[in-house]
Amino acid sequence: MNALPEIFARIAANRVLPAAVVPSATQAVPLAQALADGGLDVMEVTFRNAEAPEAVRLIRESLPQIGCGAGTLLSVSDLETAIACGAQFGLSPGFNPAVVRAAVAKGFPFIPGVQTAGEMEQALELGCPWVKFFPAEAAGGVPFLKAVSAPYGHTDLRIIPLGGINPQNMQAYLDLDIVPAVGGSWLANADLLNRGRYDEIRNLAQAIKSS
Repeated sequence: MNALPEIFARIAANRVLPAAVVPSATQAVPLAQALADGGLDVMEVTFRNAEAPEAVRLIRESLPQIGCGAGTLLSVSDLETAIACGAQFGLSPGFNPAVVRAAVAKGFPFIPGVQTAGEMEQALELGCPWVKFFPAEAAGGVPFLKAVSAPYGHTDLRIIPLGGINPQNMQAYLDLDIVPAVGGSWLANADLLNRGRYDEIRNLAQAIKSS
């Protein structure tokens, strides 16, 4: 087994990786603080709007104790932007070999998206043993992951499911040895952020940590 990046070990310790589309960079620090106050000190900011790079930069600058990654990295340019703004790891929804190779070449912890066993093997071969199974529920959910656990359980492959995960079904995923953590967009959804309900975000995080 290869050495695990420290940030991946922190994700595994949390068991849930909050993923957020941050509408305004000014919301980034209060959001990260609320999640951390609830016990989740690693998060993902998705690069789905122009605010994302600045959101990551502000979190890393203001709250260096909180791990912050960049998601939805669809190109090498996205990857370079994420690294430049201080992201500690990156994720993508799909499998783009060019992005994976660039991340490995830069020594940047990266979690590419996969849906098939073939993509999982490519990720392993290229040096990214942690992958994101997306969209998890639509792509086969727990039964699919149980099936792939048999041939890949002895490898370094570890799978973070995201997409359709919620407090009601997350434990079924976490019970699988091949799953170190699940991704959760419900923890910081658009409604809570738009209403500034950081107290509710904190409470959701606390509920997850105590479950």
